[in-house]
Amino acid sequence: MYEQLLTGARALQSQTVAMRRDIHQEPELGLDLPRTRATVLDGLSGLDLEINQSQATTGLVAILRGARPGPNVLLRGDMDALPMSEDTGLPYASQTPGRMHACGHDAHTAMLASAAHLLSEHVEHISGNVLFMFQPGEEGYGGAKVMLDEGVLEAGGKPDSVFALHVAPELPSGVVGCRSGPILAAADTVYGRIIGRGGHGSMPHNAADPIPVACEVVQAIQTLVTRRFSVFEPVVATVGRIQAGTTNNVIPESAELDITLRSLSQDTRERLASGVCDLIEQIAVAHGLQGEVKLKRGYPPTINHAAGSELVAAAAKALLGEKGYRLMPEPFMAAEDFSYLLQRYNGAFAFLGVAPPGTEGAAAPCHSNHMLIDEDAMAVGVAMHAAIALTSFDGSV
Repeated sequence: MYEQLLTGARALQSQTVAMRRDIHQEPELGLDLPRTRATVLDGLSGLDLEINQSQATTGLVAILRGARPGPNVLLRGDMDALPMSEDTGLPYASQTPGRMHACGHDAHTAMLASAAHLLSEHVEHISGNVLFMFQPGEEGYGGAKVMLDEGVLEAGGKPDSVFALHVAPELPSGVVGCRSGPILAAADTVYGRIIGRGGHGSMPHNAADPIPVACEVVQAIQTLVTRRFSVFEPVVATVGRIQAGTTNNVIPESAELDITLRSLSQDTRERLASGVCDLIEQIAVAHGLQGEVKLKRGYPPTINHAAGSELVAAAAKALLGEKGYRLMPEPFMAAEDFSYLLQRYNGAFAFLGVAPPGTEGAAAPCHSNHMLIDEDAMAVGVAMHAAIALTSFDGSV
């Protein structure tokens, strides 16, 4: 059966690649992706699917009813691009300046659409239903949560398990990686402002200089991370922007910091955010200045269920052999809104290696303006979606 899935996915490869390249050329941002949705609907036409379209977004859930009653298995593919310029030189590169599919969502969408075709060919083996979730707004808009709160994911029946497959240039092409527990981090942002008193650069004693205070905050954050958190509960705090002043002989009135926080549990998430905010406010006060902070909550940590990750491993090994699956020793510290689904439903988030030939260990990562994928790996992704679904119907989850 699994050999049939790979053979079928390879037979669909030309349409998978064509859809991916079509979407890649016309990237759309956020929750409103009308052209991408139209491409998906066109790609699903002719299949015996129930289509439930989101009213709050341009997302949709397509349902394939199996030959016999059973569980509902949801497979997710995100569709949105990033607000950045593309420098790959591909013949099908983005035609919209300032937009690029640099995180592989074009491939996710195409693989999921082809998986719908592949599973439709094997509907007689399906004891239950497959829900294909095409989701906009993963890149910072929380599209998964919007669709979840809207109820569109349960319009055709509540999912019993949920799965997502994300491309990873860090992994060898065609290899699937997964792990139980945290696989991606929570992401929060702190916006800090140190408010002092401006003055002449030659007479700092007559001013209240916020710049050295801001620099002290940066150093204190690094100490906070290494001295308040166990190395076995890693956190990341990166000051990505520090900005102050206009010229060399003017002491500015304020200095600004933008800080990203990454953590793998709710406890460390709360302690890290609280600690960084306290540093900004209290170090400023220690120097007679004022600190202002604004905490913006991002996605929670993506935490795989043991049964879900075990099912992914079993499906990958059955499909690809032992060497086709890699148990990830540690999480990635990026974040994902699929985390909201895993808070409510059993399942797992997994990675598909897409390193182009000859680039293993040196491939441009996701969110790079030079990010490329090995399109041959997409056939494995299509078959893997189908294998996860069919393994679920065997009663493993």
